[in-house]
Amino acid sequence: MSLKGKVIWLTGASSGIGEALAYELAKKKVKLILSARRKEELERVKGNCHPLAQPDIKLLPFDLSEAANLQLITEAAIHLFGHIDILINNGGISQRSLAKDTLVNVDRKIMEVDYFGTVSLTKYLLPHFLKRKGGHFVVVTSVMGIVGTPYRSGYAAAKHALHGFFDSLRAELWKESKHLYVTLVCPGWIHTNITLNAMTGDGSKLNQMDTTTEHGLNARVFARKMIRAIEKRKNEVYIGGWKEVSAIYLQRFFPGLFARMVRSAKVR
Repeated sequence: MSLKGKVIWLTGASSGIGEALAYELAKKKVKLILSARRKEELERVKGNCHPLAQPDIKLLPFDLSEAANLQLITEAAIHLFGHIDILINNGGISQRSLAKDTLVNVDRKIMEVDYFGTVSLTKYLLPHFLKRKGGHFVVVTSVMGIVGTPYRSGYAAAKHALHGFFDSLRAELWKESKHLYVTLVCPGWIHTNITLNAMTGDGSKLNQMDTTTEHGLNARVFARKMIRAIEKRKNEVYIGGWKEVSAIYLQRFFPGLFARMVRSAKVR
């Protein structure tokens, strides 16, 4: 599938994977709607795209945690170009703290943004896709959506929940139209600022880069691989280093062995 001319709504576009995706998608001659909380950062990202692409880039800032606004935001997104072909659910927050040290309010915040925010946009956009008998939901989850490691209990829980919801949705949509697609993208360690902004047990920012993320896959390389998966309409794809990807298969086929290994793994 060629993305040329497609209207793509991308959340979490102000930094990290989202920013890298914005730059790579702009090269594809698509029509882009960029969303994140910080309007000034969205303006910076748009300004860094090729000048010829900028007339086809619209900005729609909002906060995924503000549930009451998400239906109106979705309607506004549709009106920017008249329709939407692809929604890339990329916005979210991460976490680094032991479960015993993590306030329940922090778990709720992570779930509100990473799970309910994503599911809300999807449900509000779904009638539009059904009416057009076509559309593509792309969801950036994580390797943590399949495996669980220390210091990420709340984050892993939200990402696991996304897999459950979107696997079910994919099966339902197949009965509605063969032109409705769901792609789950599971990043491994990608070199972004995700850990700098990760929540700790009391809700404050971690403000430090962990080693695995610092040595992770380049975000632009990841974005190009992810775009190829979207073009191929993959159901699920794992993008990262061999350690993270192999962990998925190890957990799936040798869960007891994986459980013993992850206890002492240096994954913080």
